[in-house]
Amino acid sequence: VHNLDLEIPQGSFFALLGPSGCGNTTTLRMIAGLDEPTAGKVLIGATDITHTKSYQRPVNTVFQNYALFPHMDIFENVAFGLRRRGEKNVEKAVNDALELVQLGHLARRKPGQMSGGQQQRIALARAIVNRPQVLLLDEPLGALDLKLRRQMQLELKRIQLEVGLTFVHVTHDQEEAMTMADTIAVMNNGEIEQLGAPTDLYENPQTAFVA
Repeated sequence: VHNLDLEIPQGSFFALLGPSGCGNTTTLRMIAGLDEPTAGKVLIGATDITHTKSYQRPVNTVFQNYALFPHMDIFENVAFGLRRRGEKNVEKAVNDALELVQLGHLARRKPGQMSGGQQQRIALARAIVNRPQVLLLDEPLGALDLKLRRQMQLELKRIQLEVGLTFVHVTHDQEEAMTMADTIAVMNNGEIEQLGAPTDLYENPQTAFVA
């Protein structure tokens, strides 16, 4: 990733779009605290989090492999972060998160009994229940088949509008970015080629790569 100057509006659905190796996942990892930038700063609001440990940041990540705990049921998977922080009203928060992803009726099933799309939604509920300031999505629909991906795109957008969190979504799928994002940053070779609303990028590409 080269010199990158990027401002993501609070409460928006923001996509980093580009081919693999373009630097979008590295950018996401720097926001998450999994990679440390060699220069510059990462800010959330006015807070400088450049050197804050990943687990101390108000950020949660949903990966392509959902990383659910196979020995715990769905309810306990979603409750995990809250219990670790010693939160009080765990039951209500977990039930609300499961209702949001429309899986409240399956709370006592194990992840192994769920489809890929359902596991994806559980991973999402587990991240949202912690009410992070930023939710990072790293190719979260990459493992799903086409029909399910389309369905989950609309689902993700609905959830984002409902909870009003800032979503930062890494993808190489143009249709996915166009469907969900308010703003798209098209990345190529570690740099942002163009930044704008989906219709703007589509109708006024500034470089051949973006076109």
